[in-house]
Amino acid sequence: MSYNNEQLNKLSLTGLESTLRFAQIALDSTERLVKLQLEASKQSLEDHTKAARQLTEFKDSQEAINHLNKLATQSIDKLVNHSRDLYEVVSGTQSELSKLVEESVGLFNKSLISSIESVAKSAPAGSDATLNAVKTSVAAAAAAVNTFSKAAQQVAEFTDSSVKAATSATADAVKNSSKRGATV
Repeated sequence: MSYNNEQLNKLSLTGLESTLRFAQIALDSTERLVKLQLEASKQSLEDHTKAARQLTEFKDSQEAINHLNKLATQSIDKLVNHSRDLYEVVSGTQSELSKLVEESVGLFNKSLISSIESVAKSAPAGSDATLNAVKTSVAAAAAAVNTFSKAAQQVAEFTDSSVKAATSATADAVKNSSKRGATV
């Protein structure tokens, strides 16, 4: 199977576009993660400064302990929310990269079938069965990739719902724990 210059140029351009899109997805994701971490660090510093000031104002040790319990509960709640935000960024990036891979595989399959069809036009008589077998193999491989992609998407959706349920359960447990601690 030989390629002409136009096919090679198109293949190179497609590969370059995919690489640039991958780099853009990675950079956008990194930017969101860094921004999220910086915001969390800034908020944490402000919260700790405020808590230190408040602790100096308490005259009763029991009142200070109750306040510390309240702060601990708030910190865990913020940590759970931050973890959820991080997960959403990572999950979104994974989804974008999956789409990119699916598109790239689809374009590759189209290019391969196009090449097979162009070879078929100049193939010697009697080679139809071989070319049909190759086309069938390519179609089967594409179907397998599609099935794998759908299965991976279902796993990602299941994981997403499990993570959301776990973070909600954790947040509820923290709230219930703080309520019980306040009544003790």
